[in-house]
Amino acid sequence: MPAIKTGGAIGAALLLAACGGGDGSGTTAAAPSAPVTVAPAAITTAQASRFLAQATMGATRAMIDAVVSRRYEGWIDDQFALPRATAHWDWLVANGYNVAANINAEIGFDVTMWRQLIAEPDQLRQRIGMALLDMLVVGIGGVNLNWKQFATAAYVDVLLDNAFGNYRALMDAITTNAAMGSFLTFLNNRKANATTGAQPDENYARELMQLFTLGLYQLNMDGSVKTGASGAPMETYTQADVAGLARVFTGLSLASSVSTTPDRYRQPLVMNAAINETGTATFLGTSTTGGGMAAIKVALDTIFNHPNLPPFVSKQLIQRLVTSNPSPAYVGRVAATFADNGSGVRGDMKAVIKAILLDSEARSDAALTSTTAGKLREPVMRLTAWARAFGATSPSNAWAIGDTSNQSTRLAQSMGRSQTVFNFFRPAYTPPATGIASAGLVAPEFQITNEQSVVAYVNYMQALVLNGTGDVKADYSAILTKAADSAALVDEVNLVLAAGQLSSATVTAIRTAVDSVAATASNGPQTRVNIAILLTLASPEFIMVR
Repeated sequence: MPAIKTGGAIGAALLLAACGGGDGSGTTAAAPSAPVTVAPAAITTAQASRFLAQATMGATRAMIDAVVSRRYEGWIDDQFALPRATAHWDWLVANGYNVAANINAEIGFDVTMWRQLIAEPDQLRQRIGMALLDMLVVGIGGVNLNWKQFATAAYVDVLLDNAFGNYRALMDAITTNAAMGSFLTFLNNRKANATTGAQPDENYARELMQLFTLGLYQLNMDGSVKTGASGAPMETYTQADVAGLARVFTGLSLASSVSTTPDRYRQPLVMNAAINETGTATFLGTSTTGGGMAAIKVALDTIFNHPNLPPFVSKQLIQRLVTSNPSPAYVGRVAATFADNGSGVRGDMKAVIKAILLDSEARSDAALTSTTAGKLREPVMRLTAWARAFGATSPSNAWAIGDTSNQSTRLAQSMGRSQTVFNFFRPAYTPPATGIASAGLVAPEFQITNEQSVVAYVNYMQALVLNGTGDVKADYSAILTKAADSAALVDEVNLVLAAGQLSSATVTAIRTAVDSVAATASNGPQTRVNIAILLTLASPEFIMVR
């Protein structure tokens, strides 16, 4: 196929495929109700594929059949029961990346990330881990440590290890992680110095509240913003709260001074009493004194029990998995589960994941005809959808996909490579001067979507579909059996990649393109398969997740 040199039609289609659902912020809280779940008498393959687009890094035919057989909740329980895949850290060690020559390199990080996202069976854990990485951001380029591939891998392992645990335990784990300590500059954070006037670094204290747990404004349980008598949003915290919390996050240091191996970056940070603030620290209506890990526990407990935490975290998880603009009722239902899993436990991630994925707004087919439901599929997840659907492997274990964050030649995104704590895209981003903005909706992933990135994506995926990269290649043997029948071919690609959501016009256009190449022509079957896959990957119905 010729290289695609213009993205006009596809770009227009992307803008027409507006994300969304819900009516934005309000000032009145909707009373949280019990989660509304949908349990159809039978699950179709298209419904199963749609579910997997939300719950995994990409559907496979085998997983579609498993969801049909086990039903949604049974499949989720099966995923909960799977053992954790080989940790990124352990895989890097086992494959020899901890040699002295790599002490100041990033080599190995992209390799293990792509391998695990594409090849490992614990797909729900992988998907939740990447949702958390979008929210609790660390980017390898901003980790100012040696062995940064190991340090960042250890951070991703923290997210994956805690994906099915409790959000409070996750807060502990990221706070005592070396990569996070470096990325948000609280590693070796020192108490105030009265002589020089130096104050503790406030970076982590601020971002922990603003981005990871509470947000800027007070929220109702349905995610709507509370307003004061003047109608202005009510702030969640003040600068005094930031300064007080910063006093708590002093003294955290590496557990070892040995730098010739990466091992210290896997160990939790420890308290260095010499630089820790032991005086009184006041924040969010709470005070603590004495410093040390006890003060950190008080701080994290206070934040964890703040009323903003359930709706703030729940809404962002819904945005990452299901829809950019969940209704207040949807947010309220999930937030209620976050606050209490039904057994008095707050922050139970398993319960929250089920509440998100089994909710009527996630499972009802009504979303397929809604003009406001769904989200733009993250670029990385477009690649992994292709790779998983068609069994991509790397026999040498090199997984030579690399850094895909270049917007001119690749995907404009690469997991673990955000340059700032604000991620590649913000949860409240709205593309200006669009129908999305006029409708009062948000579309986070559009922040990295423009004409240049759209063209780059299609051209990059064309190269992967046709030739792979290095020894990373798809296995088209199964789909090639349908190559002679354009209807069967396009239907199967449509099902696995796009959950059967291609419009009749798109299906007709793709079939016409497929049939322009004779099945009996030299390399005809493979060319027909390539056309069907690439045009599906470029279609707005695939690029949207509904």
